[in-house]
Amino acid sequence: MVTAEATFAGCNRELQISDYNPLSNLVAFGSKNTVSVFDPVETNKLGTGILHTLKSHTKHVVTVKWIPGTNILISGSEDKTIKVWKYDSEKNKFELRQTLTGHGATVTTFAIFDDNLFVSGCANGELKVWLKSTSNEQNDNQSEFVLGESFTIKAGFYQLALALTQVAQSQYVLFIGGTNTNLYSYSIVTSNQSVSVNQCAVLTGHEDWIKSIAIKKLTDETFFIASGSQDRYIRLWKLSLNGSIDNSDQDKTKLTLLFNKQYKFTIESSSASTGTTTKGAISFDAIIMGHDDWISSLVWHPDPNTVKLLSGSADTTIMIWEPDTTSGIWVSKVRLGEMSIKGASTATGASGGFWCALWMFTKNGAEFILTNGKTGSFRCWENTNAGVVSASTNDESAEPNFVQAPCLTGNMKDITDLEWSPNGDYLLSTSLDQTTRLYARWVKNADGTLRKDGSLSSWHEFARPQIHGYDMICIKPLTSSTFVSGGDEKIMRSFNEPKSVANLLSKFTDVTTGQKSIESMPESASLPVLGLSNKAELDNVEQQHQNADKDDEDEEDLENNDQAKNISSEILSTLQTPPLEDHLQRHTLWPETEKLYGHGYEITTLDISSDGKLIASACRSNVASHAVIRIFRTDTWLQLPQTLAGHELTITRLRWSLTGDYLLAVSRDRQFSLWQRNHAVDGNDDFKLIKLQNKAHSRIVWDCCWLPSGILSSSSSAGFVTGSRDRFLKLWEKCETADENGESVKLVGSVRLTTAITSLDSYSKAIDGKCVISVGLENGGVLLYSVDGEGKFELLKTFEEELIPSDRVSRVSFRKPSSSDEKDPILLAVGSVDNSVRIFSIDSKELSV
Repeated sequence: MVTAEATFAGCNRELQISDYNPLSNLVAFGSKNTVSVFDPVETNKLGTGILHTLKSHTKHVVTVKWIPGTNILISGSEDKTIKVWKYDSEKNKFELRQTLTGHGATVTTFAIFDDNLFVSGCANGELKVWLKSTSNEQNDNQSEFVLGESFTIKAGFYQLALALTQVAQSQYVLFIGGTNTNLYSYSIVTSNQSVSVNQCAVLTGHEDWIKSIAIKKLTDETFFIASGSQDRYIRLWKLSLNGSIDNSDQDKTKLTLLFNKQYKFTIESSSASTGTTTKGAISFDAIIMGHDDWISSLVWHPDPNTVKLLSGSADTTIMIWEPDTTSGIWVSKVRLGEMSIKGASTATGASGGFWCALWMFTKNGAEFILTNGKTGSFRCWENTNAGVVSASTNDESAEPNFVQAPCLTGNMKDITDLEWSPNGDYLLSTSLDQTTRLYARWVKNADGTLRKDGSLSSWHEFARPQIHGYDMICIKPLTSSTFVSGGDEKIMRSFNEPKSVANLLSKFTDVTTGQKSIESMPESASLPVLGLSNKAELDNVEQQHQNADKDDEDEEDLENNDQAKNISSEILSTLQTPPLEDHLQRHTLWPETEKLYGHGYEITTLDISSDGKLIASACRSNVASHAVIRIFRTDTWLQLPQTLAGHELTITRLRWSLTGDYLLAVSRDRQFSLWQRNHAVDGNDDFKLIKLQNKAHSRIVWDCCWLPSGILSSSSSAGFVTGSRDRFLKLWEKCETADENGESVKLVGSVRLTTAITSLDSYSKAIDGKCVISVGLENGGVLLYSVDGEGKFELLKTFEEELIPSDRVSRVSFRKPSSSDEKDPILLAVGSVDNSVRIFSIDSKELSV
């Protein structure tokens, strides 16, 4: 049985990319082409992550909305389609019910009041009104939406925000904001399957684009409309209907000003005999000032009797506003987030502003605020006073106390590489979002006790060792506390674990430090402004004090300096949960120790020998002179004199054999090369080309892996597997002696799959005398094959559709088998171009063949 232990994926940077459904207590958000779903309460309390990944869109997901009061979810994408999903709470599954087409550009925004009607907008300025189909009213489970009407505002206007409310039976008012300073109001009247749309008013006042709109119903005839703009202001408008309309503007003796000007309109029913006529008026009510940057999100408190407004901004703050009981002036009662630093970047600790904010109230009375930032991770605050009775007023109105809690993290762009630590304690990943991330199991409480007596553990991001200025491509651990990474630059960098992160992992996880003592580690690391190299801080405090001048003034300066530099250790040591996004951005960097030069173009792959003495690497190339393998020593961090040439195009993967005696390379030139390592006393090992296999495959060879010992018939032979875009999986044997034709490498067996192969890895322990190989496919599929010494491949497992990524698998990696308990499940990490990192648990009993 294959189960998903963890799924990490970053949220797309869009204004309406997430939404909360109180009925099912689920949050849905867009992650590249996928709609991901998680439970915010369970994630906060138990550490569970993404529960479902909905795969159907072919391009970037831009907007996601739940239909209020239902378990129906709609999503819009750059693929110009709208997907309608239905969640079955009993089966805990989602079903794609309908795909709506007709938009000519990216679907950017939705406005929904109920399941009878919703409005969608796209990037070419067109808006569409969708109606619930009346042909399926007898069976609501089969309900579908049909197009009712299409319209545009004006040429050159593109909507960024929509909000919809119902004012009478079959009568709605739609508010539209976008790429000018006006807030537009339209009436929508439905009759059977027909729709009429008319403009009601054009509201002026904002000084820049309008990016968010929210509607609050006060009474049956009065509504508050909040609009947020790039001018940094929130404007409140009052919509009055019929008897609540203030007609004082008819007094010609009064001067009409901004505060008393009314935009009046009438909504005529489509059926004169049965319909009603609704009169409306919109007036300016208040302006709210306090944010320092664009307003990105507005949410009203869902309680009909509570008038509070939540705002999110690009200044990285969340505020909750409410009118003062005496003066009526709107004031900020809660401020969350961080102080905005103009010009700050993610590398210096700034999250780049908040995009989409959610105000969530669960059935059991819990209150949460959720928002996503530039890094793709969510930030979550829980009101610990939710439902607490105030001592002064004797009701549930205690001052809110929002405490930040752990939440989902994940990469913003394609995953490029995955590697387990040598002892399998943690997983490292790299991505095109220019970060390196460390994932480990949260098994212990802050006091050292096991979570729920050992019955609960969950995977979390515990460190972000590298926040770089280049896209990251490859990574490989050298020891349990050291790794080497390469990116879209010509150099590789090595990193050492700092003491602050080692103590954090020891506190919450079962990660061991390995050979390196924690006391000998650098205290922490920091990244200079405009720099790419993480600098070690406070390498050895005791030594600094011993070498310090005994002068009192110098000693005092040193103490102050120690306190300033120790901030990361102090903060991480006080954590009661895994690090939050704030901590990951600022305090979990690993100091850089060495740079490895030599390549002329961007690094594409690297690997470290099993004895940890040599690093093999390659770079992009269109000519043979750069399609070489360079070998570096880890004791001197110098390149060996010999460069391994033979390929003509970019080498896509390098893999050392399990013994470290052979080095295998596969390339875009459809060849593989096999090199034998000859150990030298002085450490400058040399290499001999055993085989350069011409036309090993008919298309690009993406990956390769070595078989564990004991699989092939000869114990001295070495076997390896290659996978290619030509869909072939091939087993090769390095024979102890050459055959009559002088060939020392021969093809043992092959199997052709139905989809191109993009990644491979082998389990480093034989099962029933056979090797288990994980295969990642171009369509996101993941397969498990077994192969014996005769080259016979057998399909063991095809991962279920709901478990696999939605796009090409870029890397698969088995965790090293545990020596303590052979009954432990096999863990397989899968990284994909869909931005996700997935950790699967595989029952080893099912792999016995």
